[in-house]
Amino acid sequence: MKKILTCAAAVALLAGCSLIPSYEQPALPVAQATRWAPPIRIRMLPPTRSRRARPTSAGATFADARLRRLIEVALDNNRDLRVAALNVEAFRAQYQIERADLFPAIGVAAQETRQRIPADLSASGRRMIVSQYGVSLGTTAWELDLFGRIRSLSEAALEQYFASDETRRSAQIALVASVANAYLALLADQAQLALTRDTLANYERSYGLTRRSYEEGIASRLDLRQAQTAVENARASLARYTRLVAQDENALVLLLGTGMPDDLPAPLPLAEKLTADVPAGLPSELLQSRPDVLAAEHRLRSANANIGAARAAFFPRIALTASAGTASNALSGLFKAGSGTWLFQPQISLPLFTAGSLRASLDYAKIQKDINVAQYERTIQTAFREVADGLAARGTYTSQLEAQVRFVEAAQDAYNLADRRYRTGVDSYLAVLDAQRSLYTRSSS
Repeated sequence: MKKILTCAAAVALLAGCSLIPSYEQPALPVAQATRWAPPIRIRMLPPTRSRRARPTSAGATFADARLRRLIEVALDNNRDLRVAALNVEAFRAQYQIERADLFPAIGVAAQETRQRIPADLSASGRRMIVSQYGVSLGTTAWELDLFGRIRSLSEAALEQYFASDETRRSAQIALVASVANAYLALLADQAQLALTRDTLANYERSYGLTRRSYEEGIASRLDLRQAQTAVENARASLARYTRLVAQDENALVLLLGTGMPDDLPAPLPLAEKLTADVPAGLPSELLQSRPDVLAAEHRLRSANANIGAARAAFFPRIALTASAGTASNALSGLFKAGSGTWLFQPQISLPLFTAGSLRASLDYAKIQKDINVAQYERTIQTAFREVADGLAARGTYTSQLEAQVRFVEAAQDAYNLADRRYRTGVDSYLAVLDAQRSLYTRSSS
């Protein structure tokens, strides 16, 4: 009895064995703060184990109710996002397959055997027909995971599942950004189309005045043709922006995955504030909560677990096959007393010579981990650069927009002055045309 208890204790201790190397998160290969991000800076904090942060909702990011409604439609109908969600389900099923190997597969089997034995092979010297019936309950080749090979594969599959979920979340955030960009491009092109219509109307009025002046002998033919070129150029721009608006609508419909809904609220004008402000002093854990960074870390953990599986392949494998049931040569005697059967068949296998395949498998697992470390660090660097670029852009776009507004106001005043000087005969029409082009170019940029 003591020997049995000792063997059971040894098996229990071995069952908790794991050959996965201790996981160490690589250091962040980036600076401690963004180099250019006035007035916002990122404070780099030590990495934490809380990696389950989720992005803010679209309602907290965008102030335009029309845009929020479009994002909701895209999240429900976009086909790329649907594929990403199905990939997550596929990886979850793969993890469940790997995890199921930790437990014995138990099944019930019933069989019937009928065999004809020739007379020269029969013990009685006569031709015989032998029947046998049986019912059994058992398991087939259940591996005792003494060295953690199956657990390592299960953990690797689990980390891949987590990585696929973060990839889905990354696709979701990218979809929100794509819908917002497409929507803003549509608003911008619609504004450009309206501006072009107004400009064309102004050019046509100016052309009409110049034509009357030409007919009265005040303006030259060159002035008339210059006014006409401005009108035709504006008409060409009108056709171009009409095409761009249609293409923007088609791109937005593709992202939505369905037609434009009928219950869209009125949009905010471009002059309104469409996005929320970024607060100052953002912690670095926001950077580490990006889904692309988390996906890279989960893939690194998966590669780390595969090393444990490759190490465990060097050790013996013990598999158990057991069954219990009843058997009889007659169907009526199948469940009679004395018809019980049982089978217990342990098997141990130890690799002796594999021509270096096991060592190569371990080396491959270690190389894959090194590759994933490099990819993780590269993802961190890319994320840091994208955040720094975004903060630098937010710090300069406001100044650029204010300067652009002042420039348009100055160009408008210059055009008004040039037009009055031409109508009074002080300047040629070339000065008016140059002021018109400058105003239109700056207004549409």
